[in-house]
Amino acid sequence: MSILNVEHLTHGFGDRAIFNDVSFRLLKGEHIGLVGANGEGKSTFMSIVTGKMMPDEGKVEWAKNVNVGYLDQHAVLEAGMTIQDALKSAFDPLLQKEERMNEICDMLGTADEKEMEILMEELGMIQDELTLHDFYTIDAKVEEVARALGLLDLGLDRDVTDLSGGQRTKVLLGKLLLEKPDILLLDEPTNYLDEEHIAWLKRYLLDYENAFILISHDIPFLNEVVNIIYHMENQELNRYVGDYDHFQEVYAVKKAQLEAAYRRQQQEINELKDFVARNKARVSTRNMAMSRQKKLDKMDLIELAAEKPKPEFNFRYGRTPGKMLFETKKLVIGYDEPLSKPLDFYMERGQKIALIGTNGIGKTTLLKVLGMLDKPEKGTVFYKGKDTKEIYGTELAKIRRTELSFIFQDFCLMDSLSIKDNILLPRILDEAEIEESKKICENLTKKFNINKLLNKKPYELSGGEKQRVAICRALINNPQIILADEPTGNLDSNSSEVVMRTLESINGEMGKTILLVTHDPMIASFCKRIIFLKDGQVIENLKRADNKEMFYQEILKRMKNL
Repeated sequence: MSILNVEHLTHGFGDRAIFNDVSFRLLKGEHIGLVGANGEGKSTFMSIVTGKMMPDEGKVEWAKNVNVGYLDQHAVLEAGMTIQDALKSAFDPLLQKEERMNEICDMLGTADEKEMEILMEELGMIQDELTLHDFYTIDAKVEEVARALGLLDLGLDRDVTDLSGGQRTKVLLGKLLLEKPDILLLDEPTNYLDEEHIAWLKRYLLDYENAFILISHDIPFLNEVVNIIYHMENQELNRYVGDYDHFQEVYAVKKAQLEAAYRRQQQEINELKDFVARNKARVSTRNMAMSRQKKLDKMDLIELAAEKPKPEFNFRYGRTPGKMLFETKKLVIGYDEPLSKPLDFYMERGQKIALIGTNGIGKTTLLKVLGMLDKPEKGTVFYKGKDTKEIYGTELAKIRRTELSFIFQDFCLMDSLSIKDNILLPRILDEAEIEESKKICENLTKKFNINKLLNKKPYELSGGEKQRVAICRALINNPQIILADEPTGNLDSNSSEVVMRTLESINGEMGKTILLVTHDPMIASFCKRIIFLKDGQVIENLKRADNKEMFYQEILKRMKNL
């Protein structure tokens, strides 16, 4: 059921347009993140849907009897109220009913039989409603929320005029959460909360049965509590199903597809214009030239959004100290339930390591945690000395795009793109030079014998062919680190040999770091260090000696004990 409908919304300030023919809908139970750069109109949108601001065009329709709660960044509290008064005001409708109940009790002493019957019926209805809404636990609820937001430490009898701006915001947030409206509208609710209180709010929103719209620049928080993203950019509002990370991935692909389509169209336009210019004056070719001119005139032109100027800062960077790339401290991995005991793991630059263990013990999950695709259950992961919890947003996207490369069992290819575009995608996103990218793609695909498949779509390929495509894509951007999950799992022996020789070459000659998961002892023998996992913990580190065959036999021997 639709709670809110916004249709054909257009709004601006002077000659600056904010929205142009924007539509939006909110369904019951949806947890929406409203994202976009500063100045794109997120808070303006909130003001319009709450009726604080009238749009230039369009309509905003709320469902009947919907209770809306809005946390405004700039809202204020009335002077003279205590923190407790402000929080309890969330229950004003119930408190008013209590007053009416007391009035009825006073009236019963003088009422005749008929009046008493009417009053008793009303009294019973009020009593039932108060009980239904847990009226008699109000004080406990107020105390619970106050404690969770750190307001109890300030004293509930403290006047709101004595509070800082951040403390006032906490009070407003507490009041809003106590109201439990049908829809929450939250504008930067974590701005004034510390880690403990943010964790509580996260749990609250995850358990929140009703709908909410959240504006936040706190990406980790946003990621964990929303299931739908609405993105504001260039006067448009677009819907994406999933969390913020998924939105970024889809958005990047859409942008790359649009840019590729734009380049193809520009090339076509140039070719048509050139043909017209060369042939319009000749009688024999004039009709063909006019035909192409008509095609030009009817063409729907693809437009790219103008790049907004970005501030530029020039800092001098020192060399990254030490050789350490990955280091974990008491790392526990898993999904809801731990898959491992606390792991202490390290990986240095230039190493080539294989992870071996039985299915279901968390090898793939460990790869994803190290690659910052998943979060650990407990413990800490350091990447180049920095806690990965502190890496997010554009910094994280850049690391994944330019420093890390992934080869997964499920290939992660885009069915809407050709094989060529799938391989080139990391370089397109990195805005690399086109001709150079094409040459690298040509060399890689020849090496893996898929150069004749470049114009096909992924669904037209076999599993082995898809695997080779995924490997080419992983190598196209010359990454520092390759994280590979069974990179040869869908390949024949010849292709497997090519893959491993290639990985061995880029490790030895180019100094690239490789961490791979495998069940194949022969593949593992190409590595210089083997980590064996059993029962959720590292049971052995095996280092390669000079003799590869002996190393292979050692791996086989230890695999029998897993």
